Amino acid sequence: MTDRKNTIGCRNRAGMEPEGSHPRLCYLLLFVALQCLPGVLFAQSVGLPAPRLLTTMPMGGRAGTQVEVTISGENLDNVDQLAFSDPKITAAPKLNAAGQPEPNKYVVTIAADCPVGLYEARVMTRLGISSSRAFTVGNLAEVSQTRPNTTLATALELPLNSICNAAMTQRAVDHYVFEARQGQRLIVDCATRGIDSKLDAVVIIADAAGRDLLVERRGGVLDFKVPADGKYVIKVHELTFKGGPAYYYRLGLWELPADAPIVRQPSTQPVNSFSWPPHGLPAQAAIAEVEPNNDRTKAQKISLPCDIAGNFFPAADVDVFEFEAKKGEVWWVEVGSERFGLPTDPAILVQQVTRMGDVEKLTDVAEFSDIPSPVKVSSNGYAYDGPPYNAGTSDILGKLEIKEDGVYRLQLSDLFGGTRNDPRNIYRLVIRKAAPDFALVAWAMHMELRNGDRNAVSKPLALRGGATMALEVVAIRRDGFDGDIELAMDGLPEGVTARGLKIPAGQSRGLMLVTAHQNAPRAIGSAHFTGRGTINGEAVIRPCRLASMAFPIPDAWNEVPSPRLFADIPVSVSGIDFSPITVSPTSSDMLTVVAGQKLTIPLTHVRRSEFSGATMNLRTMGAVFDRAPAFDIQLTADTSQAVLDTAALKAPPGDYLIAFYGGAVAKYRHHPEEIPVAEEARRKVEQELMAIEAEVTKLTEAAKAATAENKPEADKLVEAATAKQKSAAAALVAATARVKQVTDAANPRDIADIVVSEPIAIRVTPAEQK
Repeated sequence: MTDRKNTIGCRNRAGMEPEGSHPRLCYLLLFVALQCLPGVLFAQSVGLPAPRLLTTMPMGGRAGTQVEVTISGENLDNVDQLAFSDPKITAAPKLNAAGQPEPNKYVVTIAADCPVGLYEARVMTRLGISSSRAFTVGNLAEVSQTRPNTTLATALELPLNSICNAAMTQRAVDHYVFEARQGQRLIVDCATRGIDSKLDAVVIIADAAGRDLLVERRGGVLDFKVPADGKYVIKVHELTFKGGPAYYYRLGLWELPADAPIVRQPSTQPVNSFSWPPHGLPAQAAIAEVEPNNDRTKAQKISLPCDIAGNFFPAADVDVFEFEAKKGEVWWVEVGSERFGLPTDPAILVQQVTRMGDVEKLTDVAEFSDIPSPVKVSSNGYAYDGPPYNAGTSDILGKLEIKEDGVYRLQLSDLFGGTRNDPRNIYRLVIRKAAPDFALVAWAMHMELRNGDRNAVSKPLALRGGATMALEVVAIRRDGFDGDIELAMDGLPEGVTARGLKIPAGQSRGLMLVTAHQNAPRAIGSAHFTGRGTINGEAVIRPCRLASMAFPIPDAWNEVPSPRLFADIPVSVSGIDFSPITVSPTSSDMLTVVAGQKLTIPLTHVRRSEFSGATMNLRTMGAVFDRAPAFDIQLTADTSQAVLDTAALKAPPGDYLIAFYGGAVAKYRHHPEEIPVAEEARRKVEQELMAIEAEVTKLTEAAKAATAENKPEADKLVEAATAKQKSAAAALVAATARVKQVTDAANPRDIADIVVSEPIAIRVTPAEQK
């Protein structure tokens, strides 16, 4: 039989390479399926195990209180702490009556001065820090769903000005009842997707008999004016009647003054919100849109520059603004709305107004719509031909060049607003002189393993010893900025380093490589991730936000992935589990090559696992060198080499940082260190049982020889020893089962995953002039 290869390719469906300085980097198409026998193919898993926190119940608490939280998740072995993104929220294990920690239960303390908002909750496990789950801090009383409430007769009472934490009952409707007075204005808000739930809620307010009064099917809020004193019912169900622990919700009911604006429960941010607001933009706009301004006769007069707050209301609203401008002026127009998490699609038309008496002539000058993603996005949401994250937005960023002195009219509308009659669909319109800048977002490099994968999973920065994890970094460039962006990450735990492969001038994609040394101790750190550019001769540093999937989606045929931004960037090292293989340069020194010559890079392999297949195909990531042809390394060898031809690559003199990447199928063993522990525990129980059996035999013989007077006492001793024998025998059965359990779990299983080498620094020096 010929050797089966672990090979990798990175073309999209059209056969074209994605745009960018290292175009193949995150769309890793591992053709393992074509190289493996069918039996092996279907036995493979995708991605090494990662700790993922899936649910907390309840999902939040009131500031100044303690709340008991129960967690669940994937690969949460040896959980030793529940941590939050703010030190004002702390957790300790819940202890039972014997003073021992109860599994997966914590007492969470929320400081009285903890601000209302959304925070990240994670657990530290054997494999490192888990993925995050949103945890809400509020200022209303908190209750929990404590029993089934799927009928009107079993409806749970929900006090006014409270939040109920609940999980949706499958194929059913949850019922709540409340008392209200005529004329009260009550708000019913059901937080779901904004707190990482899978629930698409339908929320209904009904009368005491269950007859519907108000219905919300699009995740909105119900604004209810109570028609009469009495009892009312809230009904909640999933749009398609799904349910279960992942379909949780926080149902809020509170009173609001008649003229007060509605403030909804806190919500996570979509990925594309990383590019809002522009740096230095005040929290409040300088002026407000003034209605009526819906046609040319009522255009709102403004002067440039301007910063205007408005809303797309009522339905089919078109806001018209009029200003004067001079020939040669250049303005940048930006609108924020969809990035606020709103279902809007702003569009702008700018026209020059020429008046001849009472007659107006309108000449189109510019039209602005979406901000496209700077990199091609997955067309299906899980990573065939692009990342499953969209850095683009339906908001607006465009350049307005004035060709003639005169009066100009700007029309702003919502392309989705024809039938939407919601004053909460707000916008912010900013027209400014050029203020070059950039915004950054990153996510763990995704890939497609095997043909047919539909994998879109959360990837916490939980590093195995000897592993390098790659983060893809994407930039939105603002107002003409086109310089290099250098990437940096600090605040890392001991034994962890980070090196950034810069975003080259005029491009949109870079990389951050985070490496854990093989001997890095178990630890966690809160990383600070930034990008640095030079604008108008000054160094400018901007934060880089991190995005990930709210829930791991193993099969995106059945479920739409839901990515979001995270509030912080924790980085951890397991200290126990290790990467199946480490590929690194033999020397950590910078390598030097003369422009036009070939560079040979010796590589060292540290293998900690067996592999399915004898070779791994590697490509290069990093500016210029990403065009180098792929090459194979032997997975059974301790060394290899890469050869880069600077002449063929047309690499100009300068300093570069590169890495190699590919895909391999490791025979991964989960928790193998538990086997000797379990075997030793079984041996001790077995020895204890043997000693007890010997004691029983001895006592039985003594009882037989006992006098009539001593016989009852001797029989009691035999009875007690026999009970101990039965208990020890049961303990041996349990210990034997434990050995089998951990042995089965540690049996090698094929898992396909990405391998990234440690970064390699290269200096290309100028060739000597002849």
